[in-house]
Amino acid sequence: MDNEPPIVEIRDLKKSYRRGDHIVPVLENITFDIQRGEFVALMGPSGSGKSTLLNLIAGIDKVDEGAIRVGGVEITELSETELAHWRATHVGFIFQFYNLIPVLTAFENVELPLNLTRMSAKERREHVEMALRLVNLSDRMDHYPGQLSGGEQQRVAIARAVVTDPTILVADEPTGDLDRKSAEEVLDLMIRLNRESGMTIILVTHDPRAAQKAQRIRRLEKGFLNNAHSQTSL
Repeated sequence: MDNEPPIVEIRDLKKSYRRGDHIVPVLENITFDIQRGEFVALMGPSGSGKSTLLNLIAGIDKVDEGAIRVGGVEITELSETELAHWRATHVGFIFQFYNLIPVLTAFENVELPLNLTRMSAKERREHVEMALRLVNLSDRMDHYPGQLSGGEQQRVAIARAVVTDPTILVADEPTGDLDRKSAEEVLDLMIRLNRESGMTIILVTHDPRAAQKAQRIRRLEKGFLNNAHSQTSL
C-alpha cells in the first residue's frame, strides 16, 4: 500500500489567461501530489488561483505547460472528447450553488450522470437510492429543489457527485452559500465519505473552519504553491 502511486500527480504546471492584449499568469510551476483516499484543502485569497487549479485537476480547463496525471491517466494529453468522457467517469463535482435542475426531483437530479452510462433503469435506481441514503435524504427523493433547504440541496448535489463512484471528488466552496449549521452538516458528510468510503476529496475554500476538516491544507499565494503545508489530525 505504501508503494501505491499518488492518485493525483501534478508536475511543473503553468496556466495564464488573456485579458485584452495582456497575458495574466495565474499559476506558476505548481508541483505536488495527492494520495489515494486523502482529503486535501486548497486555500488562498481571492485571485490566488485555487479554483483554477481545481478546474485543471478536474479536466474542466487545460494547462499551458506541465502535466497532470489522475489515477494513472495523463489528462493533459487527452482530446476534448476523451476528456469529456474521462470527467463523466472519474470526477464528481460539488459547486457552491448546487447546480440542481429545478424541474427535476432530487432522485432525477442524482440520476443525471448515470444517464450517460450503459446501466439499466434498475441499476440506475439502485445507485441513486444508495447515494441518497448516503446523504440521509431517502425520504426527500421525490421532492423538487425548491422544496428543499439550502443544506438539503447541497446534499443532493453531493449524492449526484458520488453516484458514479468517481476517482476524485472536487468541491469548490461547497459551503459558501450555506448557514453555519448546514455548512457543518455538509463538511461532516464529506469527512464521512472520506473516512468510510475512502474517497479522495479536493476542497477549495477561503474558510479556515472548512479547511480544518481536511487532513492536509495547501496554500496558494499569487499563483505559487506555498512549500510549507499543514497537517490536521481528525
